[in-house]
Amino acid sequence: MIKKIMKVLFGVIFGIIAILLIYVLTESILSRMSASQTAGTLPKTIKVFVFSNDVHTDLVFPIRQQQMDWTSLFPLTNNLGTDSSSYQYVGVGWGDKGFYLNTPEWKDLKASTAFVAATGLGETALHVSYHKKMVLSDLCYEYMIDSIQYQTLIDYVKGSLDLDAAGKPIFIHTTAQYGQDDAFYEAKGSYSMFHSCNTWANTALKKANMPAGIWASFDKGILSHYKK
Repeated sequence: MIKKIMKVLFGVIFGIIAILLIYVLTESILSRMSASQTAGTLPKTIKVFVFSNDVHTDLVFPIRQQQMDWTSLFPLTNNLGTDSSSYQYVGVGWGDKGFYLNTPEWKDLKASTAFVAATGLGETALHVSYHKKMVLSDLCYEYMIDSIQYQTLIDYVKGSLDLDAAGKPIFIHTTAQYGQDDAFYEAKGSYSMFHSCNTWANTALKKANMPAGIWASFDKGILSHYKK
C-alpha cells in the first residue's frame, strides 16, 4: 500500500515538474520570437518606455501630452506624496490584486496568494506610479512611437480599468503603496500563469505595433526585443 502511494506521489510530482519545464521552455521560445509588425508612415514623436523592476513590466508614458493628460484619469491626490510638481512620466502595470496588496516583498509571499494568482481565481488591479525621470538601463528602454500607436496604448490602459457608475476609475484605498508616488485601481480580467502582468504588457505592445514577443509571461522575453 505504501509503495503504491509513493508511486502515485512520485508520478504527481514528476508530472508537475514536467509541466513546469514545458511551460518555461515554451515561454522562452515564444517570448523571443518577434510578433509581426507593420511599417507606419506617421512621424514618431512620442517617447515611451518599457520598464521592468526585474520581474514585472510597466509601460511608461509622458505625464501630459496633446492626446492624454494621465493625471485626469489617475489623480495625483491619490498618491501619498505631496511633491508632484516635477513628475514627468507615468508608469502603468497590471497584475493580481492580492499579490500587489499583500506581497510588498518576496519574503511576504503566501502559498494562498500564489495559488490564487496562478489559477486566475482572484481580482486584478492596475498599479500606477509617477516618475520624475527615467534612467535607461538593462531594465529600462525608450522607444519612439507615433500618435496612432500612442492612442492604441491609451485605449488599452483605459480598457483594462474597472469603472464606477460614473465611468471613473475605482481607486483602491490601501496602505500597500510601494512609495509616495503610486496608487492602485480596480482592473478587469483574471491573472494566471498563462496571462501574467507581463502578458498584459506584451499584448499592449503588440496592439500598438511595437516590438514584442508572440507570447510572454516573464519580463526578460519582452526586454529582449529592445536590447540593441
